[in-house]
Amino acid sequence: MEYFAHKDSLVESRNIGKGTRIWAFTHILPNAVIGEECNICDHTFIENDVVIGNRVTIKSGVQVWDGVKLEDDVFVGPNATFTNDLYPRSKNHPKVFVKTVVSKNASIGANATILAGVKIGMYAMVGAGAVVTRDVPPYSIVVGNPAKIKGYINSKKENFFNENVTSTNFDNHKTDDIFNEKIYNLPIITDLRGSLSFGEYDTHLPFIPKRYFVIYDVPNKEIRAEHAHKQLHQLVICLKGQCKIALDDGNRRGSFYLTNPSIGIYIPPMIWNMLFDFSNDATLLVLASEKYSAEDYIRDYKLFQDLVLNSEHV
Repeated sequence: MEYFAHKDSLVESRNIGKGTRIWAFTHILPNAVIGEECNICDHTFIENDVVIGNRVTIKSGVQVWDGVKLEDDVFVGPNATFTNDLYPRSKNHPKVFVKTVVSKNASIGANATILAGVKIGMYAMVGAGAVVTRDVPPYSIVVGNPAKIKGYINSKKENFFNENVTSTNFDNHKTDDIFNEKIYNLPIITDLRGSLSFGEYDTHLPFIPKRYFVIYDVPNKEIRAEHAHKQLHQLVICLKGQCKIALDDGNRRGSFYLTNPSIGIYIPPMIWNMLFDFSNDATLLVLASEKYSAEDYIRDYKLFQDLVLNSEHV
């Protein structure tokens, strides 16, 4: 054998990659496929319709059920729980189990629960004890029950982007940040009658808008946007309340706290963007350079990355 199996493990599958290590009291059923250089720790169970990529780590106490796919370099923490049946009943099995995918380099914390049918995006981080009930976007950090986004992985991928950049500290932020040249400071006039914010096309705005829309009454756990545009330019302004915006150009990524109408975030074409962590009263104004066109949207992150890569090689 080109892999190691502890004498107290039960390995029925012949589809085990070179250099993989399988530890005591692990049971792997015959049709499971496991890649190279994986580490399968004590007291794990891997069912038949399971595909595990290369260099995957599965810590102790994890059961990987039919329909689950773990891509390359995934980490699964101790006692994390996968499910594969949305409506489980004793002795009543579905003909086909729901597919669950954990994309490459994603990490799942200890005791997290993953609902059947979700996709966890590449490099995403699921916090310990989180209950994941819906898809997790690439590079996002989710925590809680139900899990919601609380941050974003930075451009180095191995670290978290924890700093909340605001108008008060942006001047001291590192110069290579993705938000450089995307933050527009808009005028605010305040007197005894209240406050007024405005923007003049040729002076304060990066383009001449042809359309606007307003985002409001968003439940705190919801995510808006999660797409890029091929041609459209946008400017996002938080009129009331607060929320976070994350930007990703395919190489760099970061997040920014929108807290007042004096700041506009410019989103040019081919920038993946996501709005999350809304306050209950958050109200956003979005100016757009063109009328609505469904064909201009890029809604699949992998496709977005491929388009970015192709443009860099032109």
